[in-house]
Amino acid sequence: MPTIDTVKKAGARFYVNDARPNVTVPGVTSIVGMLPKQDFLGPWQARQAAELAVDSFGYLRDMAERDRAGAVRYIAGAARRYTEVRSKLGSRAHDVFERLMNGEEVDYVHPDIVNHVEHFRQFLAAVNPELVRAEDVAWSYEHEYAGSFDAILRIWVQVDAKGRVTVTPDRSGTPILVMVDYKTSKSTYTDVALQLAAYRYADVIIDPEGNEVPMPDIDSAAVLHITDEEWSFKGVRADRSVFDYFLTLRKTFRWVREDSKDVIGKALASSKGRMVTGTQRRGK
Repeated sequence: MPTIDTVKKAGARFYVNDARPNVTVPGVTSIVGMLPKQDFLGPWQARQAAELAVDSFGYLRDMAERDRAGAVRYIAGAARRYTEVRSKLGSRAHDVFERLMNGEEVDYVHPDIVNHVEHFRQFLAAVNPELVRAEDVAWSYEHEYAGSFDAILRIWVQVDAKGRVTVTPDRSGTPILVMVDYKTSKSTYTDVALQLAAYRYADVIIDPEGNEVPMPDIDSAAVLHITDEEWSFKGVRADRSVFDYFLTLRKTFRWVREDSKDVIGKALASSKGRMVTGTQRRGK
């Protein structure tokens, strides 16, 4: 049975369907990565390096005396190492979330995510969702992209006269299908809407065994934000207008990775060669 593989190329993730070995498409997160970097990112990276230098002054002084270049690399890598630690925490949490959502009993929880798991259990009790799909691949043949989504959930809601939505955990309200993304970062950011819109409007879902089914009609989108201190389940506008912005980034990705490679031609003239004028040619 064909399966889905992923490969990394120059920092971007690509998806490969074994049933179509010559077709490689970029991942949703790599496409969303075409957005300009947030203004806070540079100062945050600098602060990570500065705090490391101050907090480890003695250690770094000794390191610098032995290996100055190594000490510089160590300081410069502070933000990257922090991101790697957070990524591992997120992966651990996502794994347990998926198990709990599938009704599995989880006996051991890593100490770093004990509170995250407790908050996820609180979410399950407060919302009482029904799992429809989890950790499958959304694939767009039309727009050539793919991505692994966290979950499609069925939840029950009531909408009052002013349009305010209330979850009904007793399932007495109206059932809706929701594309959901789990976030364990300190904050949630607007690019999650682009991710969810990309998943929502993909053509098909492909499971780990390679089985393919059409993407169902998704009614809404939401982000489940879980930290060590708290959790929240927030609606996200991931409609066609947001999807259009994602498609613009898809074009930008193609420009950066493919189409821009050959727009500059070979030199028609340069200082490396002696220019021959028309007068000189006619004088020969």
